[in-house]
Amino acid sequence: MLKLGIVGLPNVGKSTLFNALTAAKAEAANYPFCTVEPNVGMVEVPDVRLDTLAEVVLPKRTVPAVVQFVDIAGLVKGAADGEGLGNKFLTNIRETDAIVHVVRCFDDPDVTHVMGGVDPGRDREVIEFELALADLGVVEKRLDKASRAARTGDKEAKAEMPALERALSFLKDGRGLWEAHLTAEEQLALKPLSLITAKPVLYAANVTDAELSGDEGAYLKALRDAVAKSGEHAEVVPFSAKIEAELAELTKEERVEFLASLGLESAGLDRLIQAGYRLLGLQTYFTAGEQEVRAWTIHKGDTAPQAAGVIHTDFERGFIKAETASYSEFVGNGGWKGAKEKGSVRAEGKEYVVADGDVMLFRFNV
Repeated sequence: MLKLGIVGLPNVGKSTLFNALTAAKAEAANYPFCTVEPNVGMVEVPDVRLDTLAEVVLPKRTVPAVVQFVDIAGLVKGAADGEGLGNKFLTNIRETDAIVHVVRCFDDPDVTHVMGGVDPGRDREVIEFELALADLGVVEKRLDKASRAARTGDKEAKAEMPALERALSFLKDGRGLWEAHLTAEEQLALKPLSLITAKPVLYAANVTDAELSGDEGAYLKALRDAVAKSGEHAEVVPFSAKIEAELAELTKEERVEFLASLGLESAGLDRLIQAGYRLLGLQTYFTAGEQEVRAWTIHKGDTAPQAAGVIHTDFERGFIKAETASYSEFVGNGGWKGAKEKGSVRAEGKEYVVADGDVMLFRFNV
C-alpha cells in the first residue's frame, strides 16, 4: 500500500485537499493551526481496468488498491524551534513512502497567508528548511550514539558513521537530503531513521479553477522554476482544492460530467496518485475469481513470488508457479476459461518479472 504524507504551510489547502481525497471531513478553516491532530485517510486508487475485470468475472466483491494519506498540522517558519505547533507531528509522516508538499499558487484576500503574501518559491524553501532541521535532530542523536559505540570497536557503528556525517553536512545547512543524491549504501544505512527529507517528493500546486484547464499562472510557473533551479527531480501536480471539495460531494457519474464541463480529463486525486506511482516505480497486478476481483500494488521489477508475497507471506514462501494472463488477453477472451482455451494463460516460475496489468493465480505449498 502506498503511503503519502501531506505537508505545507497553514492555509495552503492541505486540509481541504485531505477532506476531498478521503471524505474524512477533517476540520478546515481560514486560519492557521486548525488541524491539530494527524489525520489518516484511505483512498481508493482509480483504475478502469478493475471495473472491466469485474464485468467479465462477475465476482461477489471488487477490491481496489488503496493509498493512505497522512495530513499533519501546517508548519510555519521556526517550527523546529517550537513556533506554531512546533514539529511534534512530523513523527506521523516518518513512516510514509513519499511526501506531498502542498503549495499555494493563488491569491485570495479572504484566506490569510501565514507569511503575508503568496510566494511559492519561498514557501517551498521554508518547509524544506523546517523538515531538514527536524531530521537534523534525529541524525545528531544517532551520530552521537554511533560515535560512542565506534570508540568501543563496534564495526556496525563505524560503518554507519560516514552516511550519518554526510547527512549531517546537508541538514545543518537547512538542506533536505533529496539534494544529497545519496548512494544506495548511504540510503540503506540511514533507512532505520526514517528521515523525512530522504523521501521522494511530489509538489501539489493549489491553483485557481481557470488554470487547470487554461494557461498556467505566474505562481505555478514560479513553483516549477524553483523546483527546477534546486535540481530536485520532483513532479509538480496542479490541482484545485475547491474543485476537489466539490467533486467529493458528487456521484461517480456526476463527477465525470462536472470534470467534462471544466474541460478536465481527471481529478486532482487521480493525478496525484498516478504521480505517486511514477515517483516510486509502482504498478498494479490483479487477481480475479468468483469470490473477488482485486488490484494489488507492487514495485516495477518485482518477481512473481514477490508479487505473491503482497497477498500473504506464505504465498511467497511456498511459491510454486503463477498462472498468468495479460489484462488485454484475459478480458478479450472472456476470463480464465476462454484465455486458457486460446492458449493465453502462461505458467510462470520464480524468475518471472510481473508486468503491469497481469492477471495472476498463484499456486503454492507450505
